[in-house]
Amino acid sequence: MLYYKTKEEIELIRVSSLLVGKTLAEVAKHIKPGVATIALDKIADQFIHDHGAKAAFKGYDGFPNSLCISVNSAVVHGIPNNYLLKEGDIISVDCGVVKDGFYGDSAYTFGVGQLKPEVQKLLDVTKESLYAGISQAVSGKRIGDIGEAVQNHAENAGFSVVRELVGHGIGRSLHESPEVPNYGKKGKGTLLQSGLVIAIEPMINAGRKEVVRDRDEWTIRTADGKLSAHFEHTLVVQKERAEVLSSFEYIEEVLNKVNK
Repeated sequence: MLYYKTKEEIELIRVSSLLVGKTLAEVAKHIKPGVATIALDKIADQFIHDHGAKAAFKGYDGFPNSLCISVNSAVVHGIPNNYLLKEGDIISVDCGVVKDGFYGDSAYTFGVGQLKPEVQKLLDVTKESLYAGISQAVSGKRIGDIGEAVQNHAENAGFSVVRELVGHGIGRSLHESPEVPNYGKKGKGTLLQSGLVIAIEPMINAGRKEVVRDRDEWTIRTADGKLSAHFEHTLVVQKERAEVLSSFEYIEEVLNKVNK
């Protein structure tokens, strides 16, 4: 079942999605060498609570924390722990909230201190591939158009696309239909129509596309141990162009201040 959202529902999803962006911005203030990932999780949990919402991931299928924090070769679903961030690490922070019955979901991959040029390229291309996908999320196109756009951008830059994990519909539930793969063929898959709210989330690997699951039963990691990056937006399909409901603006304001 596809659930098309009313204008009122879209506005509620927007509120939740923007809170995710603000939460990630709050976390961004504290990302530096020597900080434990569990400390970042506690900051996010308190921030979400203080804004009258609940952390969507906490307790979801038994997940123990508010954030998924995935460092270096971890692709997604990393459990925050006592690992201390190091100069040159990359850290994907995935956050979801539920407020007034509607979910928001977004992710951003941060560099810890200075990154090597080839690592920065991975982050840049992954974010670009997200926006390439978003450009195809318009009424009349199909899910395959989104996946093809993401895949082409990433692979043309020499990277690979994870197959086992995909984007998703979102609204009253964290994960709704349809699935939104980051690979595909133009003109194939579910027809996109106005009012469909989806989360597009490219997971792009520096090496091979294959992944493995850690013993913790949650963390997904690159099989070859090379780096992986992850960016995600929640958006609504419309006739002319998709409207992004989440935001990276708050995050990038923080990063610009830190990097000055």
